Amino acid sequence: MLPLEWFSSPTGAMAVAAAIFLIVASRYLLMAGTAWVVCYVWQRPLRRLRKIQKRWPAPAQVRSEIAHSLTTSAIFAAIIAGILWFDRHVHPLLYHDVARYGRAWFWLSIPAMMVVHDTWFYWIHRLMHHPRLFPYVHAVHHASRTPTPWAAFSFHPLEALLEFGIVPIALVVLPLHPTALLLFATWSMLWNVAGHLGFEFFPRGFARSAAGRWLNTPTHHDLHHRYGRYNFSLYFNFWDRIMGTNHPRYAEIFDEVAPPARKGAPAPEDAQQ
Repeated sequence: MLPLEWFSSPTGAMAVAAAIFLIVASRYLLMAGTAWVVCYVWQRPLRRLRKIQKRWPAPAQVRSEIAHSLTTSAIFAAIIAGILWFDRHVHPLLYHDVARYGRAWFWLSIPAMMVVHDTWFYWIHRLMHHPRLFPYVHAVHHASRTPTPWAAFSFHPLEALLEFGIVPIALVVLPLHPTALLLFATWSMLWNVAGHLGFEFFPRGFARSAAGRWLNTPTHHDLHHRYGRYNFSLYFNFWDRIMGTNHPRYAEIFDEVAPPARKGAPAPEDAQQ
């Protein structure tokens, strides 16, 4: 819970927004940077995993992804600061005592947010692919045709606003504790980095398994960046299944690039572009 005096002046409010930006940006840099080092610095010469696409990102692409992601972090920080100010001065949006709804709801609210967010993301994502909107809202993100972990927050400012729009909506429909919201946001960032990894880490056959029918994989989102007409969901696969928007060769391509399910099995060849 933030002290009221932090928002008592424009300087204090700006300081709060700056502190939040440092947290959001540091989390992004830590997660994306770690994934980059593991997969693109250490992994490239070792080749223990197979890259989903044969092409490797150009340095200019990586620089653009980082610059756009830091801009997105600033936008997210400003919105978060606004939500906290509204919560303290206008109308409560968060509850601050875990006992109010119990520990069970505290933990259940995190997967509840995932389901709500996944639904929002799927339909907003499809909207952004409308030909009249795509060049102005979503083209920045799809400039990364071969995505890297740095692309996790690489959005046009309008897309950043749409992406974060789920948070104020969720605060209206769900009772959320700040810590639960922070845990959800951290998980979402981690999943987003994984989705743009460029490498598949789930074992071969996962996409055809019972779990794989529910959960998405790095290959699932990589195919979206490559073709743009399929695979619009984020965490879960049910909206793509319901709406028939999974790539028709998703499971097949997944098995071509996924690591062996057991140790010592032969590694697959790289998928074609």
